[in-house]
Amino acid sequence: MKALTVKPGVMRRCINLWPPFVFAGIHITHLGADSLSAEVRLRLHWWNRNVAGVHFGGSLFAMTDPFWMMLLLRHLGADHVVWDRAAEIDFIKPGRGDVTARFVLAPADVERLRKLAAGGDKVLEWFSVDVVDADGGVVARVRKQVYLRRKPERIKAAKEGQAHG
Repeated sequence: MKALTVKPGVMRRCINLWPPFVFAGIHITHLGADSLSAEVRLRLHWWNRNVAGVHFGGSLFAMTDPFWMMLLLRHLGADHVVWDRAAEIDFIKPGRGDVTARFVLAPADVERLRKLAAGGDKVLEWFSVDVVDADGGVVARVRKQVYLRRKPERIKAAKEGQAHG
């Protein structure tokens, strides 16, 4: 059950250099020391505007892409496979300036999902995040479905360890 060991500050800096984020104007402004929260900002630039002069929808979607999976993986660690499985976005109003999205993962949810996946069963969980403007108005609502499963070899190793212990 060892979690990933890269420090949150190092991970934040590395992801902020990831070309899909750099070229879209996406920046992680906060990654919690406990890896249970993240905040992402998307600045409006000439290169990420659509033909109407507001945020390009693909950039709004991209700014929310890896975070639920990443936060879960940091806590579930190498014992689990964690993937994004599905996603949907609802555009509420045009994004006319900088926008942010805040992801908060509850420790109770991590433990609940760990227990659901303990026997190797596939677990599908939906998470939601709002992309908001400077006034707190919702620009877009994004839902992501995360797939997780405990790796079969980890289950086998745990059972063998119990048999010998």
